[in-house]
Amino acid sequence: MRAINTLEQQVIAWRQHLHMHPELSHQEHQTAQYIYNQLLTFPHLEVKRLTETSVCAFLRGTKTEGKGHTILLRADIDALPIEEETELPFKSKNQGVMHACGHDAHPAMLLGAAKALAERGTDFTGEIRFVFQHAEEVTPGGAAQLVGLGIVDNVDYAFALHVSPDYEVGQFAMKDGKFTAAADDFEIKIFGRGGHASTPEVAIDPLLIGSEIVMALQTIVSRKVPSIHAPVLTVAKFHCGTALNIIAETAELGGTIRSLDAKVRVDARKHLEKIVNGIASMHGATADIKWELGCPSVTNDKELTALSRRVAGDIVGEDGVRELPEPMFGTEDFADFSEAVPASMQFIGVHNVDFGEAYPLHHPRFKIDEDALIYGVRYFENIARTLCP
Repeated sequence: MRAINTLEQQVIAWRQHLHMHPELSHQEHQTAQYIYNQLLTFPHLEVKRLTETSVCAFLRGTKTEGKGHTILLRADIDALPIEEETELPFKSKNQGVMHACGHDAHPAMLLGAAKALAERGTDFTGEIRFVFQHAEEVTPGGAAQLVGLGIVDNVDYAFALHVSPDYEVGQFAMKDGKFTAAADDFEIKIFGRGGHASTPEVAIDPLLIGSEIVMALQTIVSRKVPSIHAPVLTVAKFHCGTALNIIAETAELGGTIRSLDAKVRVDARKHLEKIVNGIASMHGATADIKWELGCPSVTNDKELTALSRRVAGDIVGEDGVRELPEPMFGTEDFADFSEAVPASMQFIGVHNVDFGEAYPLHHPRFKIDEDALIYGVRYFENIARTLCP
């Protein structure tokens, strides 16, 4: 059985406490206070609360010879509105709220790195910023708010890890360039004319119009943009009608567009509006379209990702460092950091074959093997030691 050292035991304890007490985006008051209290016990840190539900800590080197960098290490801390279905002894105590995306593991790993780096003292060059970020799961996210408050001012590089059940413990998955997609959500309301189901010719049927729109929107992906840049467009909601013999007045559709290319992101929205309004007008109806524009793509700096590969390889061996074959079409508001400064975000494997099925992120039975946490701690720690020697 693998020996567990004191720091690893502490990291696991932090993670389990955070898992038991999850809080939703912009409500992370107890979570932030808990992290703040832990950071206050570490030497040499300046700890600040730039917002009510986030925490930032600063470790500044006093060594004058040599060239150090200012780096930012980020962990997100908010939970999801999901009822947990695991049988963990430390399962969520907050009904309907769960850390189903690893935002308990992320701050635990970063706390471990902060403790290890703070305890080595200040005999290094540069500055390390530990950012425990609120509200990653909503739009606008906490990253944009912290960037606006100056957390990246004078920062040279930013780094983050995200747990992944697609990889085993002892594995990292790396990719330079586009790492995640941008996301833009839409809500469409179609205004027709209601009537009796026996006389559809005197009505303007919003259900029929909505069905045409759903099918036509797929031409954006197949015909309107180059296949190499094709976005993912999903209509995930369609509500219309209340009875079997009534043609409704309105229908409501909703969905999301995920894209990697900045121009395609704008063009896809324009194509959607043209298709929706055109079909509605053809039938004598009107449509209202509302957008919620999400964060951009996380873009990984090539040199920083190469550094991440070397650091991860030193921890788990070269065989444990995998190449992510393609970008993830989920979103991550670490993108706001990667737009502001050169950045690198990578996956850390948390699955154990003994678990059986690897439940995905955002699943009520999602769980991680806590043996993975120490690898994340060492990743952050070694990144900092390399850039702030």
